[in-house]
Amino acid sequence: MDRRELAVFLRSRREQIAPADVGLPAGPRRRTPGLRREEAAQLAFISTEYYTRLEQARGPRPSREVLAGLARALRLSNAERTHLHHLAGAPPGPPPGPNREVRQSVLDLLRRLPQAAAIVTSAAYEVLAWNDLAAALMEDFSALPRRERNLVRQVFLGPHRQGRRLYGVSDADAFARVSARRLRATAARYPNDPGVTGLVDELLAGSEDFARLWASHDVGAERSLRKTFQHPLVGPVTVNCDVLDITDRDQQVVIYTAAPGSASEEALRLLSVIGTQRMDVDH
Repeated sequence: MDRRELAVFLRSRREQIAPADVGLPAGPRRRTPGLRREEAAQLAFISTEYYTRLEQARGPRPSREVLAGLARALRLSNAERTHLHHLAGAPPGPPPGPNREVRQSVLDLLRRLPQAAAIVTSAAYEVLAWNDLAAALMEDFSALPRRERNLVRQVFLGPHRQGRRLYGVSDADAFARVSARRLRATAARYPNDPGVTGLVDELLAGSEDFARLWASHDVGAERSLRKTFQHPLVGPVTVNCDVLDITDRDQQVVIYTAAPGSASEEALRLLSVIGTQRMDVDH
């Protein structure tokens, strides 16, 4: 255990987190950059005295449970979490679960793409963030409970609203194959995460197609670069599909754009005006 380096690392991460990032008021008398020690301790579910001793290079070796709490409280990336474990003399085990925290710069990126539909997905295919056009093209994710925002669950188990599988995309079968293969790799990375294991069990029990694909043990998959959504209001919308990997969080940004001057580009413009309204369409 490198107590001195651990102390410096904890302090540096704590000072980089704004109170607003964790739902705390900044307050007019705040002098400490970032979080206070007692706030970091509270978020990590440890005592302020223990946390203070760690930052003063006087603390005992933290347990894996304490390290997990510190990583969560300080919003560490996978690389930072690994570094924390090594400093504490406890090489990390498997990550606890897919990261669901979307970086603010990525959220800003989504908002700056008004002519593109864009979403952020976790390693388990949960839609974590989206822009307004994605909500209009696909569905209003904010109106759904968290479990129904999972694309792999939706493609295999539904609901298929108006008989449209996964928003009527033309490559639904290909997406199903890709998602099953990538989910197997995700399950290997997060073997102890109840969300991932529960999702796999649910899909195995509820879908013969998924069970067949899962039994193949395939993990490699090609991405579809072009697809067509069958939208209930504006009709078919053909888009290019580009995927950006956020490797330190094991997330993906999926961006849908239409060819310039195409009917689909005009349909996206119309959707940007309509928004998530469904008018007389049964959602």
